[in-house]
Amino acid sequence: MDVQWDDLKIFLAVARAESLSGAGRILKVDPATVGRRIARLETDLGAPLFAKSPTGYALSDAGQRLMGHAVRVEQAVEGVAEEMAGRSGGMTGQIRIGAPDGAANFVLPQVCARIAEENPDLEVQIVALPRVFNLTRREADMVIAVSPPTAGRLSVQRITDYKLHLAASRRYLRAHPKITRLDDLKGHRVVGYIQDMIFDKELDYLREAGIERVNLASNSVSVQINWVRQGGGIGVVHDFSIPFVRGVVKLLPEAFSLTRSFYLVRHADDRRLERLNRFAAALVEGMRMEVARLEAET
Repeated sequence: MDVQWDDLKIFLAVARAESLSGAGRILKVDPATVGRRIARLETDLGAPLFAKSPTGYALSDAGQRLMGHAVRVEQAVEGVAEEMAGRSGGMTGQIRIGAPDGAANFVLPQVCARIAEENPDLEVQIVALPRVFNLTRREADMVIAVSPPTAGRLSVQRITDYKLHLAASRRYLRAHPKITRLDDLKGHRVVGYIQDMIFDKELDYLREAGIERVNLASNSVSVQINWVRQGGGIGVVHDFSIPFVRGVVKLLPEAFSLTRSFYLVRHADDRRLERLNRFAAALVEGMRMEVARLEAET
């Protein structure tokens, strides 16, 4: 049986969007047409590719097997396009980066803006979600992670270390008892993560400070730093975020300091794509410089 690239492209869009309407938006095709094409492909292959439910389309066992083949075809098509376009010009096309919202809000915008300025035909998308991304399903072309994955056919590169410290707004500190040691934190409101929504152990900062109760909790770093800025309480914040929030200062830097790392994670097969290699190199170098610049301002 002869499976065409156009059929696989529609299959990939549904697998990634988990719905016909989402795939239709990606492909600029009517959802009913997408549904008919998927039904025809399932008939041709003699197996259901998706389990359909009110919450969306999930890959079946046959769909999971087809996914690997479809991604390899997609990479081959992209590789041909790169070769035909030549390697001497600027980067083109769309590149999607998945990232935790700390990096997505305070580091990546500046870095990606500079890359885009140098490559006018390049479209950069940043997906800021506090969770682990699935590269096999192509939720993103590459991912910034806070700990290196240990499973899957992935390429992992350490980007840079970054620092975190306790911090509070000057307004909060003026209105509350003085803090001279870690034990003094027990009498203060604390800002932090929702405990059961911490998606990576590297984000469990407050436990290392001996703090068990959080008064103001969010799964978003941006919400947390804004609570701190508004005088809501004391939190553990990225040093690179402090230049963006006027009036916030570090507390007890000698007594409490954390070092974490960012990693660039890519699908192993993508190493053959020159466009993604060039973008990854520019992204890594840009992030290293930007984190160093921002931390020097704190």
